Amino acid sequence: ISINKAFTARALDISTEDLAADAGPGEQFYGIHASNGARIMIFAGGVPLRHNGQVVGAVGVSGGTGEQDITVAKAAATAM
Repeated sequence: ISINKAFTARALDISTEDLAADAGPGEQFYGIHASNGARIMIFAGGVPLRHNGQVVGAVGVSGGTGEQDITVAKAAATAM
């Protein structure tokens, strides 16, 4: 799950938390989780890594609550 969260954050250059807001029924990205061989994750824990304004990678965290995963992922991004 964490690998797919990182994949999603990098493939779309958006956090999985932010993507989830647009992926519910009736929203513009509804059904996106079924794309890319079902690798797209729409729950919190994937964060793009930025350096000098450019996305250079991503981190994915899983295993805790959504809030815990976000906290750890953001800490990793900040540490970079």
